[in-house]
Amino acid sequence: MRDASSTQPPASPCARPASARPSPLLSTLDVMALVVGIVIGAGIFSAPALIAANAASLDHILIAWAAGGLISLAGAMCYAELATSYPDAGGDYHYLRRAFGEKTGFLFAWARLTIIPAGSIALLGYVFGDYASQILRLGAHSAAIYAALTVVALTLVNIVGLRAGKWTQNCLTVLEVAGVLFIIGAGLMLGGESTGGAVTPSTLPTATNWGLVLIFVMLTYGGWNEAAYVSAEVVGPGRNLPRALFWSLALVTAVYLLVNLAYAKVLGLAGMAASNAVAADALRAVLGENGALIISALVAISALTSANATVLTGARTTYAFGRDETMFRMLGRWDTRHHTPTNALIVQGLIALALVGLGAATRSGFATMVEYTAPVFWLFFVLTGIALFVLRHREPARARPFRVPLYPFTPLLFCGTSAYLLYASVVHTGVGALAGLGVLTLGALVLLCRGRPATAAAD
Repeated sequence: MRDASSTQPPASPCARPASARPSPLLSTLDVMALVVGIVIGAGIFSAPALIAANAASLDHILIAWAAGGLISLAGAMCYAELATSYPDAGGDYHYLRRAFGEKTGFLFAWARLTIIPAGSIALLGYVFGDYASQILRLGAHSAAIYAALTVVALTLVNIVGLRAGKWTQNCLTVLEVAGVLFIIGAGLMLGGESTGGAVTPSTLPTATNWGLVLIFVMLTYGGWNEAAYVSAEVVGPGRNLPRALFWSLALVTAVYLLVNLAYAKVLGLAGMAASNAVAADALRAVLGENGALIISALVAISALTSANATVLTGARTTYAFGRDETMFRMLGRWDTRHHTPTNALIVQGLIALALVGLGAATRSGFATMVEYTAPVFWLFFVLTGIALFVLRHREPARARPFRVPLYPFTPLLFCGTSAYLLYASVVHTGVGALAGLGVLTLGALVLLCRGRPATAAAD
């Protein structure tokens, strides 16, 4: 229903009929599987070692992980208000377009098309490839081959339809969470008092580097915002979307606290800091060499889980972009039979394959993809947080089924932490970041050369 205070122009005469749009088919549990599956990715198997190396005590580590959960929850509540007030497959694209105009929306959608989801899919493909290669190596370019196969297979699963995509996600998430719980159980029940590994206590920092610690923590919590892209496909979004976000992040926070306790019990703080593969070292300590194979399989499953969720949600923005933009009209076609944006999925898959090739050429696929995506990702995160303030001011009469608690302090916390992580991502990344920002600049040139203004999507 269009709100009287909306500033959007009328829908284009060529706008799609309602039957060619997303249908509400996702339950609260489906959304939770998406969120948990994206957030509990490969980061929890490596980031704790980096955090331990910059923390003075286990208490500080646990405080940082708890703070990360609260900051993520603050951001999730902002997204819950935006997603329930403006449910649309475009997610951030739709909010930015309403708040700042179609040019900002265009640039964000361009970033989603060429940088953020495709880069994340390629990154996760490399994570899967690195660990799958520990079990079965496919030659000199094994990781890249596995990454390419991951992109193709998950794209095809989601082309088959939303039901195939969501059930694949649900099953992978169950396996992923079960695997993390296995690590927690093995560490807490079988681990003993550690001598601290290869690093002596004197080599640990005397004071916690909170800034660097929080960067790693927040990167490990990343991905919950993808729920916004299925807001138009959630049954009863006003109630179920905020609930799914809250319980997903509560579950993730509890899991992260417990898994760090398990690592610490097995390896000790110094042992965690010395480890290059903290999860593998922890399981090896309690289960022997079989533990290394178990963790390789677990990380591979986690990467697949996050990749499938990113494939599913990433194509939704591309669909919304094509729905509104004449020059990308082909991407805005919705397959009503399979409840999926088929063309958007195909194009997203092709771009992800090209990025897999870029990673293979640089011979550092994972690092290159992190650098490629991070600065652009945090830039638009900041703008989305600001969009909440703009839309509250501009459209005060808008029906808001869910409102951010403790407004304006909650969104201010979200915007501040996102701005800090934008700064950190620019400072700490290299050539890959320049490539990502260069592709965003190319999008600005495409915007300047666009022959006619974008049409407006129906509200």
